[in-house]
Amino acid sequence: MRIVFMGSSEASATALRAILKSPLLKVVGVVTQPDRPSGRRQRFTPCPCKAYATLRGKQPVFSPEKVNAPEVLAQLEHLKPDVIVVVAFGQFLGKRLLSIPPHGCVNGHFSLLPKYRGAAPVQAAVAAGEEVSGVTIMRMAEGMDDGDILLKAIEPICSDDTAVTLMDRLAILGAVTIVKALKLMIAGGLTREPQDHSQATFAPKMHKNDGLIDWSLPAAVIERRIRAYDPWPGAFTFLPLRLSKPGFSGRLKVLQAEILKESVTGTEGFPPGTVCALSPIGPMITTGDTPLCLTAVQPDGSRRMDGKSFLNGHPMQPGDRFGELPPPAAVR
Repeated sequence: MRIVFMGSSEASATALRAILKSPLLKVVGVVTQPDRPSGRRQRFTPCPCKAYATLRGKQPVFSPEKVNAPEVLAQLEHLKPDVIVVVAFGQFLGKRLLSIPPHGCVNGHFSLLPKYRGAAPVQAAVAAGEEVSGVTIMRMAEGMDDGDILLKAIEPICSDDTAVTLMDRLAILGAVTIVKALKLMIAGGLTREPQDHSQATFAPKMHKNDGLIDWSLPAAVIERRIRAYDPWPGAFTFLPLRLSKPGFSGRLKVLQAEILKESVTGTEGFPPGTVCALSPIGPMITTGDTPLCLTAVQPDGSRRMDGKSFLNGHPMQPGDRFGELPPPAAVR
């Protein structure tokens, strides 16, 4: 089976690696996103999928700005793929492109469709407190992740999972499931199941400001979002104004937090986002219900530190309030 593979992320590279290992599958071309500026020096750097495909050096690699451009479509048609496999590619595939391979375009999506269609299904599942996630292999259609389901695989979500830890497992699961689906396709044993569109939910692309913590939400919701938004967009708040330093935004990344199991007295008069007590492992912050303890943070211009070290360098007292009147220029 002749395959054109499209992808950009680490998960894409994992899937490509699995496909290349199968003797039944022949990758005749790889399409990735173009090189982008990266790091402090903003050097143009290939995406993980392109880096891996180039290292292999056994198939042509294309990195077009617009995959639906006529010249790109002509190149793909020339490769004569039986199927196009897409994993976390990041560009919309038009009608003509979808019609090129006789077996269509097959997408590996990191959710149990029709739940969490869109660009951020892993973050959405963790933030929502789902107990399971998974991978869906689908035949791509013109809509957003609305094609027929070909195969599914389930992955439990642990209580301490972040988007990173869950994605690491889903990447491996997705690679195995994609290869399984392609082998079933060759054998003629792959069936198509239409999605129930009435059950669809959506996980749109995230933006940096989505990470700003709303302390009025319940502690469980905030704690899940902290894990879900790791590493990007990252959950953040702003230091109390009296602790802000000239030349720094006051932004504080919140990397880990714990919901307090025991009750804390004297918090009734504090609005959400206020330091209500100081524990040995970090400051306790009021929320919409139960206080939340910040156990790992990263202040602007500094390194990651645990809650105790943070308190040593930022002496606090009950009544200090996070997120109060952040400098407008600090939120980009």
